[in-house]
Amino acid sequence: MTAAGSARPRPVAVPVLRRWMLDGWRGLLGWSLGVAAVVLVYLPLYPSMNAPELMRMIDSLPPELVRTLAYEDITSGAGYTTATFFGLVGFVLITIAGITWGASFIAGAEESGQLELTLAHSVGRVQYALESGAALVVRLLILGGVAGVLVWAMNGPVELGLHPSNLVAMTAAWVGLGALSATTALTAGALTGRRSWSVAAGATVAVAGYVLQAVANNSDQLDWLRALSSYDWAFGRTPLADGADWAGLALLWGGSAILIAVTTAALSRRDILG
Repeated sequence: MTAAGSARPRPVAVPVLRRWMLDGWRGLLGWSLGVAAVVLVYLPLYPSMNAPELMRMIDSLPPELVRTLAYEDITSGAGYTTATFFGLVGFVLITIAGITWGASFIAGAEESGQLELTLAHSVGRVQYALESGAALVVRLLILGGVAGVLVWAMNGPVELGLHPSNLVAMTAAWVGLGALSATTALTAGALTGRRSWSVAAGATVAVAGYVLQAVANNSDQLDWLRALSSYDWAFGRTPLADGADWAGLALLWGGSAILIAVTTAALSRRDILG
């Protein structure tokens, strides 16, 4: 029997997940504050959107621009919140945060030599990939929680008229959209070991999704492009006004799950760059 003084320490549960969460808390706090700042700056402006002067200004904009920015329903609380936060500035924030994290967890760690060191200390490649994917999703869900709570807190005072279940559906779509770009960056890192390729892959998914929907909004002949747009999967059926789009959520979250599986397979088979 092993003496108490010489007993080996028990292994730490989910060490990679714990490390990414503990090491990244400052960055997560910074992104959360950024999300909070945008919500608190934009949403209180909603009552002024019903002013005749502002409505005349929107009416004077080119119809193509109005459709691209989703300003058609900006006078409603759901339309304003979607157009200004979830579909615009919030979309940019969660996309940049997710891609930054996704590119750093594998490709960034590999380029710095940290990945090789971690794998040499009894952490398997499958475990590393799965826990990195889990950490990525957890961080994004925290951003989603911050956004959802603050939007709901502003709902009454600003008279947005949002339904709580619709806000949950919109937040799930928003986080899922960010997760798709983030897990794309994670997968590209597992495939290439290069941070630059990871960032490029995640950004391509985000930009392509936005552009495809914008083109579809302005051309009846190209409306079929919506089926290829991750942005449309998230916001095309206006979940903040009409409730959850289960098909869109399945595409976003199912796509992210598949990408994490591809990440795991790729990291298991590729030589780590020294």
